[in-house]
Amino acid sequence: MKKQISSISPFQTAKVMALLYFAVSLPMIVLMSLFYTLMPGPKAPLGVMFILPFLYLIFGFIFTAVGAWIYNLIAKWVGGIEFTVAEIENS
Repeated sequence: MKKQISSISPFQTAKVMALLYFAVSLPMIVLMSLFYTLMPGPKAPLGVMFILPFLYLIFGFIFTAVGAWIYNLIAKWVGGIEFTVAEIENS
C-alpha cells in the first residue's frame, strides 16, 4: 500500500532532530577531547570543544525547521515523499 507524507511539523521535527544531534555529538566530543589532550604542541582552551554539542543543537533545530517548512511548500506543489507499507506478522 502506497502512502505519502503530505506535511511535516517543523517545530516538532526540529525539536527531535536538535536533541538527536546533541545526543550523537556528545560521545564524539569526548573522543575528540581525549585525542586533543594527547596531541603535542600548543593548544587552544579545551572548553571550547564542549560548546560544539550546543551549536549542533541550535543549528540543527534551525536548519531542520527551515527544511521541514520548505518540504511542506514543495509537497503542496509536487506531492510528498511516497513510500510503501506492508503488514507483518508478529512472531
